[in-house]
Amino acid sequence: MALLSDDQKLIQETARNFLAEEGSIAKQLRHWRGIGCSDGFGHDLWKQFAELGLTGICIPESVGGAGMGAVEAGLVLEEIGRNLTPSPFLTTSVAAVKALEGSAQAERWFPGIVAGETVAALAVDEGKSHNPKAIALQAKRSGNGFALNGQKQFVVQGKSADVIIVAARTAGSPGETDGVTLFAVEKGASGLELENVALADSSKAARLVFDNVQVDADAVVGEVDGGWAPLSRALNAGRAGAAAELVGVAAGASDMTFDYLKQRKQFGKLIGEFQALQHRAAHLYGEIEIARAASLKAAELLDAGSDSAELLVAVAKAKAGRSAALAVQEGVQMHGGIGMTDEHDIGLYMKREAVLSELFGSPRFHANRVAELSGY
Repeated sequence: MALLSDDQKLIQETARNFLAEEGSIAKQLRHWRGIGCSDGFGHDLWKQFAELGLTGICIPESVGGAGMGAVEAGLVLEEIGRNLTPSPFLTTSVAAVKALEGSAQAERWFPGIVAGETVAALAVDEGKSHNPKAIALQAKRSGNGFALNGQKQFVVQGKSADVIIVAARTAGSPGETDGVTLFAVEKGASGLELENVALADSSKAARLVFDNVQVDADAVVGEVDGGWAPLSRALNAGRAGAAAELVGVAAGASDMTFDYLKQRKQFGKLIGEFQALQHRAAHLYGEIEIARAASLKAAELLDAGSDSAELLVAVAKAKAGRSAALAVQEGVQMHGGIGMTDEHDIGLYMKREAVLSELFGSPRFHANRVAELSGY
């Protein structure tokens, strides 16, 4: 794994300083949760992301973006995770951008994303758990376009989105990758019902019901029946990004915990002086560093277009999820009673880990993918 370039270090430093100040738990997560915001994030902050050039980080320079890749997006996402900053960055600037990349729809939506005026969502799953091959939502020819019928679950920021990238079936049967088509469905489409729900970490996701939703042929992203390729590109980018954010969640929780070990006294001694806790802290530090290395390597391989990228993305998502779970569990336990209260921020990291670990596939899902991709 190569060291970060000077430009990448600048992106990392910019994101770290910006999010530590403007994206802090007090300013963002607790604020929007406290007022019951239906979006769960601040649009003003999203505009600030744009002013720093972050919203278009994966969009080509030819259309106003920064022309960067998964590594740079991951550096931003680690800082988002560290501060638990609610934002549409992962779903919009990473996953949706990769789905739209190279399509006619990119010209329609990229300028708004770059300007911080557009939010996009990805609608894939229809059951209780992540299973992209099980797409059953039907898209049948109707007039000069298509009629969509079916439902989607766990569409992150679906209610807030200006456009939803919907994976539908134009041919074949659930379980097959052939016959999947992506559609860009605009906000307010007739026949589309959205139920906005709050997740454990106070972020928002939507349940979608498509009742004869009519879309024109130009709503197709890429080719009819050829949606699996752009969908896979979007999912791999989203998974690598989620892994980076999970590393940030783990790092933020562990930093808070390690600081507490240096302050809290029991029996006249700092609890960080107890050898048992030192061993646990050292083990946690090592696990987070391994997850960070895996996340960065996966992003590098995605940017390089490597045949090994898909395998390393699965490794990274599985490892980052398990490392983040360890970090938040150890954090709450080492904080003791106060760690169980809502007044302390450590519990918020546990809630974010619980949601983010499931997004784009749980650690168990990706451990199974590692086995399958390795020939087992």
